[in-house]
Amino acid sequence: MKIAKQGWRFIITGIVVAIIGALWLSTAGWVLIVFGAGFAAFSSYFFRDPDRPMPSDESKIYSPGDGKVLSVAQEGPGEVTTIRIFLSIFDVHVQRAPCSGRVDRIQYVPGSFAMAMRPEAMRNERNIVRIVAMGDREPVLVEQIAGFIARRIECWVQEDQIVRAGERYGMIRFGSQAAVHLPSGARPTVRPGDRAVGGVTVIGEWIEAN
Repeated sequence: MKIAKQGWRFIITGIVVAIIGALWLSTAGWVLIVFGAGFAAFSSYFFRDPDRPMPSDESKIYSPGDGKVLSVAQEGPGEVTTIRIFLSIFDVHVQRAPCSGRVDRIQYVPGSFAMAMRPEAMRNERNIVRIVAMGDREPVLVEQIAGFIARRIECWVQEDQIVRAGERYGMIRFGSQAAVHLPSGARPTVRPGDRAVGGVTVIGEWIEAN
C-alpha cells in the first residue's frame, strides 16, 4: 500500500511512542504501546495514496476526491453548478485534478471550521484552484475545504502549471469537503448520495462534446 509522504511523520511518531512504552514495563507502558501502535496504524490507513490510471477522456470531468456526494445545485446567480463531496476520515484524502488544463489562479480563503458535511461548511477555510480546461473551454473551479477536524490544507500545484485530469494536486487532513464548480458549458452526471472515487468517477461532462 502506497502512503503519502505527508503521513510518515505521524506513523513514525506512533511507532516511537509504542517503542517507549515497550521499554517502560508498567501499566502506563502498555497504554503507550496500544496508543502508539493504534495511531501508527490509523495514520497508515488515513494517508494511503493508491495509484490509479489517469483518465484520458477530455470530454469528462472527474471527481477530485473520494467520498459521498452531498449536493448538486446552483448555489448562486448564473449557471454554475456546484458539486460538493464529503470526505470522511475513512476516505482517501489526496485530491486529484478534475480536468486537464492550466492552473489559472490559486486563492486561499480563511474561514470557519464547521463540520464538513453541513451546509455552512461552504464558509469554511478553503483553497480554490481555477483550471482553464483544454480545448478553449470555460474554467473549472475546484475547492479544498477544511472541516471541524481538518485544520491543514496542502496545495501542490502553482499558477500557470499544466495539470492532467486525475493528477494529484493536494491533500486535506483530517476529514473534509471537496467542491467542483461546473461552468455553464458542462453538466453534472452525479446525484446526492452517490459515491465518488477521485480521478475515476465522472461527475460532469462538457455539453459541446456530445
